[in-house]
Amino acid sequence: MVKCTSCGKWSCRSGELDKLPTQGFCPMVELEDALTSARKLYDDQTNRKTSQAAARVESTGYCQWSRVEETMEFATRIGTEKLGIAYCIGLKREAASLARIYEKNGFEVASVCCKTGSIPKEEIGLKDEDKIKPGTYEILCNPIGQAEVLNAEETGLNVIVGLCVGHDSLFIKHSNALVTCLVAKDRVLAHNPVGALYTSESYYRKKVLERES
Repeated sequence: MVKCTSCGKWSCRSGELDKLPTQGFCPMVELEDALTSARKLYDDQTNRKTSQAAARVESTGYCQWSRVEETMEFATRIGTEKLGIAYCIGLKREAASLARIYEKNGFEVASVCCKTGSIPKEEIGLKDEDKIKPGTYEILCNPIGQAEVLNAEETGLNVIVGLCVGHDSLFIKHSNALVTCLVAKDRVLAHNPVGALYTSESYYRKKVLERES
């Protein structure tokens, strides 16, 4: 199995391909055909334009632009003026702030919250004990509905703001437009999930490295 996380050389980055690892975990050694196929996909004009735009945003705003700024610059470089915001209702204030920023910068913005469609959780086979608050009426998060709404709006780039793990996956799967994530939800760590990685050898060790199965 390929494991770039086990590499200490990263010859792919330096271009020293004669020094690629030979221990059996490098994709450039073990899955060369897959990478060759992937490389050919950059001949597709849409893929090439998107990749060029991403690289130019990275180089131009490197360590200068916030991710909010980067999303606007990326949208401009791929030629879209219409952005979609798919957000968790728990981050409605943040989503409203983001929409205001985008609109102030000349973008059209379509936004849709996770509870759109108002689907009761029972409709997809969830039981009362599966709810956050058993015994109450709870509406299902509807990322497929969010994607279809933004598809109907014909947005050119969709931005995720705090969709739950798994809900974000469904949204990305069903979105016609390219998707980028601005906010990754982490209720415990103030939406800073990388905090669990930084503290995995200290405060969070028992939660992430010694958790019971």
